[in-house]
Amino acid sequence: SRPLSFSLSQGFLYSAPIREQGNIYKPNNKMMADELSEKAVRDVHTKEIDLVNRDPKHLNDDMVKIDFEDVIAEPEGTHSFDGIWKASFTTFTVTKYWFYRLLSALFGIPMALIWGIYFAILSFLHIWAVVPCIRSYLIEIQCISRVYSICIHAFCDPLFEAIGKMFSSIRATVQKEI
Repeated sequence: SRPLSFSLSQGFLYSAPIREQGNIYKPNNKMMADELSEKAVRDVHTKEIDLVNRDPKHLNDDMVKIDFEDVIAEPEGTHSFDGIWKASFTTFTVTKYWFYRLLSALFGIPMALIWGIYFAILSFLHIWAVVPCIRSYLIEIQCISRVYSICIHAFCDPLFEAIGKMFSSIRATVQKEI
């Protein structure tokens, strides 16, 4: 076997060197191809999410950040037993925490599906209906605005100039009488 060969079927004088891992656009080995396609799909449809700070844009800072102290408070002079107060605090906090988790587990994915569909429809309408209608309106109103401008300059400008010349000779003086 000679390293340089003439291949009539491919039409090349020399055989193309083949890398062990293949071209970055067409990987030879299946594992590398799977990694690239999986990485591309993951990068396109999802992004790295922060599991600690789940409201990075502070959408719900003023709405649903409700603690025990925001709902139940005992003024000075009207205090229950300390044990009752602690038990009430714990009951409120744990109930709110676990019911939120339960409701999220039951309805989170269906609601995400509904909101995903809603925002997909909203995006579709904005891209394919709203923006083209606005652009079309702006194009057509530009023609009308030119005609309107010509009419104003042709008819109103001479009228206003004449009225201005008529009133330009009027002089007003103010005298103070003592």
